[in-house]
Amino acid sequence: MTYFILIGIVSLLASLLTFFSGFGLGTLLLPVFALFFKLPIAVGLTAIVHFLNNIFKFLLIKKNINKSILFKFASPAIPAAFLGSALLMYIGNKEPLYIYFIGDKECKIEIIKLTFSLLMIIFSLFEILPQLKKWSVDKKYLSVGGFLSGFFGGLSGHQGALRSAFLIKSGLSKEEFVATGIATACLVDITRLGIYGFSSLHTDTFANLSILTVASLCAFVGAYLGSKLLTKVTLGVVQNIVSILMFFTAILIGMGII
Repeated sequence: MTYFILIGIVSLLASLLTFFSGFGLGTLLLPVFALFFKLPIAVGLTAIVHFLNNIFKFLLIKKNINKSILFKFASPAIPAAFLGSALLMYIGNKEPLYIYFIGDKECKIEIIKLTFSLLMIIFSLFEILPQLKKWSVDKKYLSVGGFLSGFFGGLSGHQGALRSAFLIKSGLSKEEFVATGIATACLVDITRLGIYGFSSLHTDTFANLSILTVASLCAFVGAYLGSKLLTKVTLGVVQNIVSILMFFTAILIGMGII
């Protein structure tokens, strides 16, 4: 019951924060799922909640999508998401590199955990360091940005920071920026869920429909509240605190403790 409450609260707050900051729902929700589930299963559960929440947000603001930018950015993102998802399936089946014990707890250092640890550290720094927060790329590199965003979206779900960095210079209005980013995220999610569905994650993921339902409904509430509040709101203190927690969670994952 504790993890139902925790995951529900994080889903609502993370979904709400996506309207105010650079955070993505998956960025915040994945570490919480990872506390209670094996990492590949946590990725699958997060991907489903992320996708359903993005569809809900898409319906709220779809009229603001810039179709031209979406095509340029999402076209390379989709095949890249396929590659990232396939890589996740590959490294997820590798044997542990090292096993050790802390008391009675067995800790496994695995390739997949080390990969996620590194990615979580990198993307948490995007939210902590002022230089990275302001990082952006010229719009002529939109295709490159789409590929990178799609690849890491398929691999770990961490696509928001890269997507924002490449779209921010595209001359989009605030509403177009949000809507086009959400549309891209939906396409990446469809791709990676297709790959996850053909793997052993399929059975394990959908065996947890109750927690998926709670997380998705809470995310819907957060998205609805976010769409009704001022998009100028900034929650810098909360953003930094959560990013620091993500940083240390990433270290624990890399050490095999989580």
